[in-house]
Amino acid sequence: MLRHGGLVAAFCAWAGVAGALDSSAGALSVSTVADGLEEPWAIGFLPGGGVLVTERAGRLKLVENGQVAEVAGVGEVQARGQGGLLDVLVPRDFARTRTLFFSYSKPQDGGAGTAVAKAQLSPDGARLSRWEVIFEMEPGSRGGRHFGSRIVEAPDGTLFVTVGERGDRPSAQDLSRENGSVVHITKDGAVPSENPFADREGAQPEIWSYGHRNAQGAALDASGQLWVVEHGARGGDEVNRVEKGANYGWPVISYGVHYSGGKIGEGTHKEGMEQPVHYWDPSIAPSGMMIYSGKLWPEWEGDFFVGSLKFNMISRLSGDPLEEVERIEGPETLRVRDIREGPEGAIWFLSVGEGALYRVTP
Repeated sequence: MLRHGGLVAAFCAWAGVAGALDSSAGALSVSTVADGLEEPWAIGFLPGGGVLVTERAGRLKLVENGQVAEVAGVGEVQARGQGGLLDVLVPRDFARTRTLFFSYSKPQDGGAGTAVAKAQLSPDGARLSRWEVIFEMEPGSRGGRHFGSRIVEAPDGTLFVTVGERGDRPSAQDLSRENGSVVHITKDGAVPSENPFADREGAQPEIWSYGHRNAQGAALDASGQLWVVEHGARGGDEVNRVEKGANYGWPVISYGVHYSGGKIGEGTHKEGMEQPVHYWDPSIAPSGMMIYSGKLWPEWEGDFFVGSLKFNMISRLSGDPLEEVERIEGPETLRVRDIREGPEGAIWFLSVGEGALYRVTP
């Protein structure tokens, strides 16, 4: 693995020129870092320059020095429907521990559920060892929808994990199940003492917030505040500011309608349920989300970037109240699944439609 030299130089050494994207900040240079990927889902940056990419079918790829290699040792994954090997987190202490975290759909009796595992990456990046499940949602969900699955490391080193409601709408209001929630765990899977339902009888102690539908994007802002972006039904995709113990309303309130056109729940507001900070109607089918530092584009500091699986673009949101101010699109933005800020400030994204990893620079 790369141990010396600048990250920018390392990344540029891999990249092939793909093209340019128009934006409010001028033309953006887009380079292809890797192609030939099959249903890529998430990006993780390793110290020294390597980039990990998950593929939903259960494969982990290491992109390094212009080469793409498969990493052995991924645990058993049920790749069905929207499920499979999903997010990867490279924690801040990786250089010391070599430990990675993965979210995925774990086989369970009668179906599959969102789970989190940790494993150690070998020094040469070729294999994982000590695959250990540290969290899995309560069994009982069937079908292949709405696994959620983004992992975010909190400032204190604990983990936030989004869990979809698995297509079982009422379960998102049921604290005895993790469906439709953001869970909060330690790196060993223990329940932090500050969790809001840790001492409530009948509630799952890992739950931090609930009433979510299917959050597939999550990120911290500069203050350490957690935000998620989640799929609505027909309309009503939401950006939510996640607060401890809060109820985000699904399926009681929504700004969308069922795919049949029928009304969802009781309307758009209800006392005791949170309002989204922003919503889209029509839906954009949001996936990964990034909150940008401003390192290469100072004018975008604090802006939200959200990948769209439906409209083949990257949505940029800004302001207070938060609103969509720009859509960045081109041949490369076909079904954007994940979007991240790289260590050097470049914007990286995965295109499911192109099966490629791209890097964007000024």
